[in-house]
Amino acid sequence: MTEKLAIDGGAPVRDSFLPYARQSIDKADRAAVLRVLGSDWLTTGPEVARFEEALAARAGARHAVAVSSGTAALHLLYLAAGLKEGDEVVTSPLTFAATANAALYCGARPVFADTDDSLDLDPDSVEKTITKKTRAITAVHLTGRLCDMDRLREVAKKHKLLLLEDAAHALGGAWKGQPAGSLGDAAIFSFHPVKHVTTCEGGAVVTNDRNLAGRVRRLRNHGMDISGRERHGSAASWRYDLTELGYNYRLPDLACALGSSQLAKLDGFLARRREIAARYDEAFGGDARLRLPVEPEGSANAWHLYIVRLALERLTANRDGVFAALRAENIGASVHYPLVYEHTVYKKLGYKAGACPRAERAAAEILSLPLWPGMTDADAKDVVRAVRKVLDAYGKP
Repeated sequence: MTEKLAIDGGAPVRDSFLPYARQSIDKADRAAVLRVLGSDWLTTGPEVARFEEALAARAGARHAVAVSSGTAALHLLYLAAGLKEGDEVVTSPLTFAATANAALYCGARPVFADTDDSLDLDPDSVEKTITKKTRAITAVHLTGRLCDMDRLREVAKKHKLLLLEDAAHALGGAWKGQPAGSLGDAAIFSFHPVKHVTTCEGGAVVTNDRNLAGRVRRLRNHGMDISGRERHGSAASWRYDLTELGYNYRLPDLACALGSSQLAKLDGFLARRREIAARYDEAFGGDARLRLPVEPEGSANAWHLYIVRLALERLTANRDGVFAALRAENIGASVHYPLVYEHTVYKKLGYKAGACPRAERAAAEILSLPLWPGMTDADAKDVVRAVRKVLDAYGKP
């Protein structure tokens, strides 16, 4: 006899809500922020450069430029790479919309290629979408598992395209030993509180291209030819020039100090994420009602998300029904993501369903389970218990 679901009036697995992700802040993080509060520089100061240097080293890149969000990083990367009206950027529809939105900000048009069985961008589908207008491929390392960068690099080289990485989920991940962020012409990271390390909000562009990095630095600060630290420090003149139209996308020293403190703990965060993912693998392996994450050979997953696919043919509920039941059990399951071109704004731009059939099928089946370093073993057990409870209740005979 199955246990009565909380959504039907039964007792929930947990008394309190377990979110799908959240930040992990400790005493050292708070001390780093307080130290900057007592300093002379709250923004455009030395903490920014310190964080950028540490991030570049971790990503295996020569340059890192910290900005106000992952979305800002995408916007400035596309601009600095020269994307403009009439250009096309090929990317995945199974991503947060910012990957594509940032192309629209530049006047370019995102073109969506289909995903493979592991939910990654399919290189064969990418090649089929390339036209004379295509200027770049943006690989999305969904969940922290890296795309097949060897094949994507071959496609980019063949068609003389930029290969960019949306590595918002992948800090600390790797492809055949090379870190995320070092595998294309440039990459972005995000430091939102649910990501591997946080700066509250924040992001960064990383690249080996000195000129591209220099342009991103100017664009993040209104297009000025000198930095804020130079202007407000010991510079001999107040004069500056706006060399092009830029933005205020700066990341302050307070945030960068937090980021540096968090980055020092990244290996521990990654280890804990992998432990929890392994617990889920063990608990759900062999359950025909779930399809577990696929780990392509060569990819070292950073485990930002643990996404399962529901075998809907074996269940009496759809994905949204399973989601609602888990939420009633106080398990913060989530969905990453609705397909970009199914959002109203994209429909108004003329995008239609049917372009990416594999991604569309996956989008109806996916569910993200809670995964973050501060989760306890008891939290992980609650997730397992709740998932089994819901699947047992909705399983077909």
